[in-house]
This record gives sequence, C-alpha cells and structure tokens, in this order.
Amino acid sequence: MNLVINNHSIIEIILVTLVASLFLIPVAKKVAEHIGAIDIPNERKIHKNPMPRLGGLAIFGSFLLGYILYGSITTQMISILIGAFIIFLVGVFDDIKPIKARYKFLVQIIAALIVVIYGQVYFNEITFLGLNIKFNLLISYVLSTFFIVAISNAINLIDGLDGLAGGISAIYFLTIAIIAFVLNKMGGLDVILTLIMFGSTLGFLINNFPPAKIFMGDSGSLFLGFMISVIALLGFKVATLTSLVIPITILAIPIFDTILAIFRRLLKGENIGTPDKEHFHHQLLKLKFSPKISIIIIYLINLIFSAISIIYVIGDNREAIILYLLVLVLLLFVILKTDILYEHKNKEKDRK
Repeated sequence: MNLVINNHSIIEIILVTLVASLFLIPVAKKVAEHIGAIDIPNERKIHKNPMPRLGGLAIFGSFLLGYILYGSITTQMISILIGAFIIFLVGVFDDIKPIKARYKFLVQIIAALIVVIYGQVYFNEITFLGLNIKFNLLISYVLSTFFIVAISNAINLIDGLDGLAGGISAIYFLTIAIIAFVLNKMGGLDVILTLIMFGSTLGFLINNFPPAKIFMGDSGSLFLGFMISVIALLGFKVATLTSLVIPITILAIPIFDTILAIFRRLLKGENIGTPDKEHFHHQLLKLKFSPKISIIIIYLINLIFSAISIIYVIGDNREAIILYLLVLVLLLFVILKTDILYEHKNKEKDRK
C-alpha cells in the first residue's frame, strides 16, 4: 500500500494542513472582530449570538502553507492560486459588508476564466451514463467556466448550518482521495490539492461543528466550492474522474438544493438570489430534528452518494447507476413531502 506522494507521506500532508488550520482559527477570529466580519442573528438565521465569520481565512491560509510545502510551480497551479485568491478576497469583502449578487457573480466568472484559459484547466469531453460527448474549445471554455461558478455557488448556498458546507466539502475531498488511490492515480496535481484541502477543511470543521465557534463565511464557502470544482476539472485531465457522474453524485445534496432553490424562488416570483429558510437543512429542522442531528443526516446521505461514486469507479457501473436512481427516488419523495420546492396548501391551512 503506497501512502507516499511526491516523496511526502499522505498522513503528513493531511496532519500538517489540519494543524495549520487549527492554529489559524484564533487569528481568523481576531481579524474578523477587527474588520467587522461578524454574523449578526436575524429572523432568517438559526444562530442566536453574533459569530465571527472569517473562518475561510484559516482554510485559505492552511491551503497556501500546504502548497508551499508540498506543491510545485506550474502554469496550472499559478492560475489556480490567482483564481483562488480572487474568490477568497471577494468573499472577505462580502463577509464585512454584503456585495450585490451580480458583482460577486462577475468576479467568480473572472476567477474561473483565469483557471480555464490561462491554466488550461477544462474538460473537452464528457462521459455520462454511457454517452461520450466531445466539445470544441469555445464550448469547453464556456462549460468549464459555468461548472466552476455553479459549484462555487452551490457550496455557498448550502452553508446554512454549523458544519454543513465544511462537512460536505471534507467528504468530497476524502472521496476523491480514495478514488485516486483505487485507480493508482496518486501523483497528479488534483490529488495533492485534494489532500491539502482535506486537511485544511478538517482543521476548520473541528471549530465549526455544532456548536460552532466560528463561521467560514463567504470567504470560506466560495473558496471551498471553487477548489472542489477546480479539482474536479483537473481530475478529468488525469483520468482520476472518468465520468461526470462522479462529481455530480458526491455533490448531489448541494447541487439539488441549489436547483430546487432556483425553482422555488421562480415559482414564488422572486429573484433567484433572494435568501430564504426553505433549504434542505431547514426542512430537516422543520421536522423537529436538532441542528446536530440534521447535519449528521445530511452527512450520511452524502456518504451514501460517495460510496456509490466509488462503486462506479471500481467498475460496476450498472449497479452504481441503479443505486444512484434508488437514492434519487428517495430524495424525490422527500421533496414532495416537504416545502423545499413549494409550500403545501394543507400546511398553509394549519397555520391559519
């Protein structure tokens, strides 16, 4: 069993970045208090006390240390560093004073284009459920940019409970690391970044799992989403990710939650960027689950999707797709039984 990558132990990479993230948490708290990056409770939020929301600083700082110690200088990596810094920076500004969604969206596109065009990190073909679709360069650029922006926002939108976005991200990084190990693809940039991000996210999660001592804020959630999407695109380059099924299944919960949020707001005639309290985790809270139990339930669902992804990689695609469809049916049942898409009329009568 080879647990060494680029002359460094996998355990070492994870532990060093985890400890670095832990040590940076107090720094992030002090900086958040100094610059006013504090999350004040309101009717839409679940927490009751003001909370520093610059945990992304600890994750980003640990990521940079991990890159310095274990990364290498390449055009791809430089493009990722530039894009990641831009995403992190706009998140910091948003944590201090909310930025209009269209401006954040524009910055995300710029950061994504830097990685896609300058770094040449993109997919030019997609294998999905037995289909193989190839694209020309322009379409590849557009789809890859959309993918980065979409996943960045999906992780950002799911960040509504202590430990939720961090836990989902950690499960993603762990799953990619396992897939790389199974496929014996441990030498790629995607795997180095995966291990660095796994350790950095775990260190933050220790302080963010309920009851949280700090929030990651947009600086953390946008950065995590950005790195998840970039790692996925890198995986297509080195065949760690052999199909679009893999990232989609691992990220099923944030992807579905984002899609349903868009449809929910359109059905209500609202702007798709309008915040609300009808996300998947809110539905679990409405069912009288505690925040901690709600988080654990979502973790378990995510782990099921991750296990299906690993089964898919091992080679039993048919069995994996059947399992995937079964879980999707279960999720559809949950959607129809809750208010995640639309408010049920019988519940409206009960309130009256």
